[in-house]
Amino acid sequence: MVNVQGKWALITGASRGIGYLAARFMAEQGCNLVLHSRKVEHCHKILQEVLSYGVKAYVVSAELSDLADVEAMLSFIDSKKTPIDIILNNAGIQIAYRDEYLNTPIEDYEISFRINTIAPMMICYHFIPGMVERGFGRIVNTTSGINLDPQQAGYSASKAALDKVTRDLGSKYQGTNVLINLADPGWCQTDLGGVNAPNKPESAIPGVIVGAFVNDNKSGRLFAAHEFYDMTLEDAVTKAEQEIHCPYY
Repeated sequence: MVNVQGKWALITGASRGIGYLAARFMAEQGCNLVLHSRKVEHCHKILQEVLSYGVKAYVVSAELSDLADVEAMLSFIDSKKTPIDIILNNAGIQIAYRDEYLNTPIEDYEISFRINTIAPMMICYHFIPGMVERGFGRIVNTTSGINLDPQQAGYSASKAALDKVTRDLGSKYQGTNVLINLADPGWCQTDLGGVNAPNKPESAIPGVIVGAFVNDNKSGRLFAAHEFYDMTLEDAVTKAEQEIHCPYY
């Protein structure tokens, strides 16, 4: 299992929900953090919490639908000379639930793809060269298990695209110490999932972060949070390494 103490993780959507819980968990393991939200002030609470664990941390902001804003965020992190070792692309948007799904507006796709597919891949592309150079990297892109639900076409299509590009990209680094995988938190009671979701956000831990700790040089896997529910991190990592299928063989 990877020891993340002293490493740097970028967590998008860190101000609330599963991103908030992931940030706190990583800080408990001694990981330094770059905390992203749409606005810096949204991360004030989580910043204070993670700093109390004695790690280094700072906040960045970007509206992920604005790709120029994403570029500016990446440039700011570069200016801080932060060696990003771990990426948890947690932030996402479910733009709307369309009962009249045959009238789904084009904008649902445009916004969803910018936030759920393009922005996280921009982040991956930007930091992978440094990971390769340093000989270590862990990327976990958050996906969704939504299926057969045309009422959420923009969201589900953008997450399906994220699945595809993540697995394709991961194939190029298979067998190296740069691991690129997917995590599905399940349907949780977050601002995105809504109050009618069956699962508490806490149920997604450690499933959504286990990809940061696996140490078997395998990429392209999907870590579904429900498969790791109520497990210790150590047991979750063992399960992930021994039981979760790698798609390349």
